Amino acid sequence: MGLDEDSLEYHRQEPPGKLEISTTKPTNTQRDLSLAYSPGVAAPCTEIADDPEDAYTYTTKGNMVGVVSNGTAVLGLGDIGAQASKPVMEGKGVLFKRFADIDVFDIELDQDDPDDIVTSVKAMEPTFGGINLEDIKAPECFEVEERLREEMDIPVFHDDQHGTAIISGAALLNACEIADKSLENLEIVFSGAGASAIATARFYVSLGVDPDNITMCDSSGIITESRADAGELNKHKQEFASEGDGGDLADAMAGADVFVGLSVGGLVDQEMVQSMAEDPIIFAMANPDPEIGYEAAKQARDDTVIMATGRSDYPNQVNNVLGFPFIFRGALDARATEINEKMKVAAAEALADLAKQDVPDAVVKAYGDQPLQFGPEYIIPKPLDPRVLFEVAPAVAEAAMECGAARDDLDLDAYAERLEARLGKSREMMRVVLNKAKSDPKRLVLAEGDDEKMVRAAYQLVDQGIAHPILIGDKDVIWEHAQRLGLDFEPEIVDPEEGNLDPYAERLHELRQRKGVTRREADELIKDGNHLGSVMVEMGDADAMLTGLMHHYPSALRPPLQIIGTDDESEYAAGVYMLTFKNRVVFIADATVNQSPDEDVLAEVTRRTADLARRFNVEPRAALLSYSDFGSVDNEGTRKPRRAAEMLRDDDAVDFPVDGEMQADTAVVEDALQGTYDFSDLDEPANVLVFPNLEAGNIAYKLLQRLGGAEAIGPMLVGMDKPVHVLQRGDEVKDIVNLAGVAVVDAQSNG
Repeated sequence: MGLDEDSLEYHRQEPPGKLEISTTKPTNTQRDLSLAYSPGVAAPCTEIADDPEDAYTYTTKGNMVGVVSNGTAVLGLGDIGAQASKPVMEGKGVLFKRFADIDVFDIELDQDDPDDIVTSVKAMEPTFGGINLEDIKAPECFEVEERLREEMDIPVFHDDQHGTAIISGAALLNACEIADKSLENLEIVFSGAGASAIATARFYVSLGVDPDNITMCDSSGIITESRADAGELNKHKQEFASEGDGGDLADAMAGADVFVGLSVGGLVDQEMVQSMAEDPIIFAMANPDPEIGYEAAKQARDDTVIMATGRSDYPNQVNNVLGFPFIFRGALDARATEINEKMKVAAAEALADLAKQDVPDAVVKAYGDQPLQFGPEYIIPKPLDPRVLFEVAPAVAEAAMECGAARDDLDLDAYAERLEARLGKSREMMRVVLNKAKSDPKRLVLAEGDDEKMVRAAYQLVDQGIAHPILIGDKDVIWEHAQRLGLDFEPEIVDPEEGNLDPYAERLHELRQRKGVTRREADELIKDGNHLGSVMVEMGDADAMLTGLMHHYPSALRPPLQIIGTDDESEYAAGVYMLTFKNRVVFIADATVNQSPDEDVLAEVTRRTADLARRFNVEPRAALLSYSDFGSVDNEGTRKPRRAAEMLRDDDAVDFPVDGEMQADTAVVEDALQGTYDFSDLDEPANVLVFPNLEAGNIAYKLLQRLGGAEAIGPMLVGMDKPVHVLQRGDEVKDIVNLAGVAVVDAQSNG
């Protein structure tokens, strides 16, 4: 089946199309419906009638964008009409929602006259917080956007004009840095003189390019003031008319620093590339076929050719999805009246800066594990990089506030956290812990410190002020990783082959001499990162430790258990996962350590997991789970969680609600707790779920993660005398950073 048939099948599957409306408030009872509609809805209507600004408080207006088109310039399809453009506009809505959590109504107008379009869109201002104009042909698109910006009090943005301008502008900033060229001295040639090309040329001027150094070509050649058809050119083309006798595209490209292609494929050959200035910058962005192919441009010269296209199968894809969702996010959240030039420049600069930062493992994996590091092959971020939201939206909002376009004065630090919450509950929860960690960073041993991921994690920990990392490993390997990745920091390194480890070996011998470890064996064991890191923490030379990235969980856990051990009030450690859903967080224990716990272990695990929940600012409500509800089945298996719950309820030191034994659905369904089992000590669904054995806990968390859509953080080790956490093999850098934050907060509690 070809791509066309695949796409048709994709779109016609039930329900047809790509968007639907879903409710955001409860609608389960008559009272819910009375609040949502008549008679309760009269109250917000009255408030908005008294103060129209209250529409942002009581309705979706503040998060709603209208995607408006008349279908006269659709993708590569041209003028196909309003109705036929609807799949594209729905797709635009998908991108808004997927990347920036913005809701969209797509509006297809069967109108060609700019006056009619302006009148229709303007009349919809009460509905929307912003308007995204899409696929309206030039030159009408210029007039429509200009008039709507003047006549409406909400942001209006024509993505076909400004999207490519902003993304390629970010690429231009970085390409100039790599090629050691200055913006003001660049000689730039444009192939194409449509809406996108003109808007891009204007934007480059805003970035600092000299307009006199821009040469624009259309299908008739170089646009000049003396060309025979100069009088017939629209005012937008005339804005970039050059002096001189003119010529064709090949003439324009001779000696140029930059080629910007927004025309049709195949117009440029290798000879034209060879005629350009040293280390040329080529943005061949015609789709689906660029003006010159990536390989052909690269092979045309021996010096550095910095190449970008509109295609995803080559480096440096200029993709508008890097711009419009996040620009609107920042504009909506600042309640901006417009999206102006300063806001667009801020977006481009934020994108350019992001390309210089270390790329998350998840992004690298999404793009086939190809290396992504700032340089000629990576001058703009990838569209699937989630950090774009956190970089571009705040930059746009800040620019809006600085230039007076914003109606809200945002606290940018708090705003960044709100944006993280939009990408999932786990990010919101981790932000709580990471903020606590930053308030008092601790010394953290990374036992496998010469692994590349550990070096990258250490850099982030230093850069974000989360911890003071100590890398155990070969110092030459660590420095090689840091230099190759461009990580500008000076980590503390303990190289087992070079440092004086005698004090640590002596302490290891003292601790393990009655477990069969001789002094000579201690000298050898201490060269192992897990043993050395554990002794460093035990002796107080470090506050916490992470290990396990390159080891099986049991073998990574063994040295810390043997050397550091459990705390004075615990006899057992346990592994806890935090699972986050859209509107719920649960902690699952034990999923990694105790195979068949008795009631004492279950009670202890419950206490420790409740303590952990509080580090995330979650008030614990614990349920000890079984396949029985409060004695409905009586055997030794069901008695263990029952007795553990009784022990906890009888313990005056336990200051959180706990009950059991109970089935999993009873524990998490409010109606069951308040109805059938209203005698339970749990008034609300449990958020600490303690499983009867390791097998059940491990199975449950993996099912919830894979089938229930939960995000998992962990395992987090509880019950240790000093903070130690064991990673899973294959964890990503973000997982290491997250667990490091947990370890630092643990150390703060121990301090």
